[in-house]
Amino acid sequence: MKRVWPEAQRMNLLDDSLSADLALSARGLDAGMHQRFESLATYAVGAGAQAILFTCSAFGPCIEAVARQRPHMPVLKPNEAMVAEAVSLRGRIGLIASFAPTLVSLPREFPAEIDLRTALAEGALASLDVGDTAEHDARVVQAAQALARQGCTVIALTQFSMARAQQAVERAVQLPVLTTPGSAVRALRRRLMAGSGRG
Repeated sequence: MKRVWPEAQRMNLLDDSLSADLALSARGLDAGMHQRFESLATYAVGAGAQAILFTCSAFGPCIEAVARQRPHMPVLKPNEAMVAEAVSLRGRIGLIASFAPTLVSLPREFPAEIDLRTALAEGALASLDVGDTAEHDARVVQAAQALARQGCTVIALTQFSMARAQQAVERAVQLPVLTTPGSAVRALRRRLMAGSGRG
């Protein structure tokens, strides 16, 4: 946000148990999980938010439900702008995740005819959790190199937390590397500016 849209007023809400609860639960995205997203959105709107950007890609149906309840405002899934950008570049798209459920949910967001390859950056999230950013980035780079060897022409880093590795991945594979926050913030700005008549 600071780089792409510095004049925007930002508010951050964090429920840092969502991913862990999903990973541990056998119930998946059940009614309770949907309600947690609705509660977050209600709080954000009550605090004056004009748009909402969710930042974990494993919760697409929950985010879609929030958006349906608020047709008057932009509510973005974390990956939708990146998906559109990746598709526009054509070629074989390589998706990298550090959270395994993302590689189940995210491919469904792409058109069926798109050529996708996926890779889990195993251990990257655990490294980040203990503050070892260098090891996190190295594991993301390894996943990108594996995808490049499979003929991918575009690499997409699917977790917001992975955006920090973008430059390292670009140096390693010499391919276009998309990040979810970069694409998402640009799309959010366009939608809000269009709605205000300023863009």
